[in-house]
Amino acid sequence: MKRLQDRVAVITGAASGIGLASARRFAQEGAVVVGVDLNTDAIEALAKETGGAAITCDVTDEQTVEAMYAQVVADHGRVDVAFNNAGISPPEDDSILDTGIEAWERVQKVNLTSVYLCCKYVLPHMRAQGRGSIINTASFVAVMGAATSQISYSASKGGVLSMTRELGVQFAREGIRVNALCPGPVNTPLLRELFAADAERARRRLVHVPMGRFAEASEIAAAAAFLASDDSSYMTASTFLVDGGISGAYVTPL
Repeated sequence: MKRLQDRVAVITGAASGIGLASARRFAQEGAVVVGVDLNTDAIEALAKETGGAAITCDVTDEQTVEAMYAQVVADHGRVDVAFNNAGISPPEDDSILDTGIEAWERVQKVNLTSVYLCCKYVLPHMRAQGRGSIINTASFVAVMGAATSQISYSASKGGVLSMTRELGVQFAREGIRVNALCPGPVNTPLLRELFAADAERARRRLVHVPMGRFAEASEIAAAAAFLASDDSSYMTASTFLVDGGISGAYVTPL
C-alpha cells in the first residue's frame, strides 16, 4: 500500500523502538520521513535507509522544536503528519513512595511537555495548509491503573491522552486530526531494559495480556500508519488502543 505517498511525516523518537519501526513503515507507504531524535548517528542512518531526512533535536526545548518544524517546511514545503512519539521510562520512576521529584519532572518534560511543544509548533503549519494528522503516543496505562507503578510515566501519558482529545476537538473543522495512539507493552529496547533486572515485574505484566505476548514495534507502526493515512479520515480526538486486549480483560486465558 502507498497510503502516504509523497506526504511529509515528522517522527520524534525515530532512533529506536516504535519510532524506528514507524519510520520504516511510513517510508514503505510512500512518505517522506523526517526522523527526529538526539541520536544523530541513528537517524542519519535511518535517513539513508528510507531516503528521507534527519534532524537532531531536543524535543523538550521550545526554541529547538519551533526551529525544527520551520526547517521541515523550508526543506519540504509542508508537514502532513506529525507523530509525536519520543518518550522515556527510567527505572527511578517507580512507586509514588519512592520516586523523587527529579525523576518525576524529567519524565514529565520528555513525555508530556515535548508533545505539547511539538503540537504547538506544528499546528500553525497545518492550519496554513488546511490539513494534517497529528499522532501522539500515549499508552494503555493512560486508561488503566497498575500496582507495579511507574507514577510519572502513567501521569504523563494520561496528560498526553487528555491534551490529544482537546486538540482533536478544537481543530477538527480546520482539517486537522489529532489522535492518541495507546500501545500496550511493546517488545522494544525500552521495555527490555526495564524488565531485564526484574523478571517478576515482567511476569506480573504479561499474565494480564489476553494474547499472551508483548506487541512488536512493527504492529504499533502499522497502527500509526493507519492514523496517519486517509483510512482514518473520520477519526479525531480518539483513544486508539493497540494493547493485545489488556484494557478489555477481566480474567485472561490460561
